[in-house]
Amino acid sequence: MMPSKIACLSRTVLLILLAAGTLLPQSAVAADWSIKEVRAGVLGSIQARSTFEPGFFPTVALYFDPLDSANAATWQDTILRPRIHAGATISTAGEASQVFAGFNWTVDVTDRFYIDLGFGGTVHNGDNEDDGSSGPKLGCSLMFREYAAAGFRLNEKLDIVASIDHSSNADLCDPNDGISHAGLSLAYKF
Repeated sequence: MMPSKIACLSRTVLLILLAAGTLLPQSAVAADWSIKEVRAGVLGSIQARSTFEPGFFPTVALYFDPLDSANAATWQDTILRPRIHAGATISTAGEASQVFAGFNWTVDVTDRFYIDLGFGGTVHNGDNEDDGSSGPKLGCSLMFREYAAAGFRLNEKLDIVASIDHSSNADLCDPNDGISHAGLSLAYKF
């Protein structure tokens, strides 16, 4: 990725985070924004053959808990107090790399197994035009991103997490092939 594209992606993500900060309650803005968890892993494209992206996609995400979702007492409280995440997925084959941010909710199924769902936005450097080349045609650089993950706690600090994510422009731009990945990560909790 060229330095100017990295700078552009970084500025856009900063603007997204600043905009998200204006939507949060004042208590969240003044709350503890320390990193609570880091997830690092590798993803692969799960697109159809015509929009498949070759290579691997190393990914890292930081998780914050300014709304103190760790101490939510009821399921309603959990919904109203999501964690916040931000991260990046980098293509090893020159395809679309992404910088993303959003909200996520974690639900314990057992003491060791949990489900994690997230929604937010992403900025990418992929192909927006239907120019006859291979790979997904994304229409615009700013897209919605959602993910689902299943995690297993190995111990108090370390989890293994299987995830699937999808990014698209929700037909706000044309074309809209979207980007979909699946993979594994290790999560370290602070």
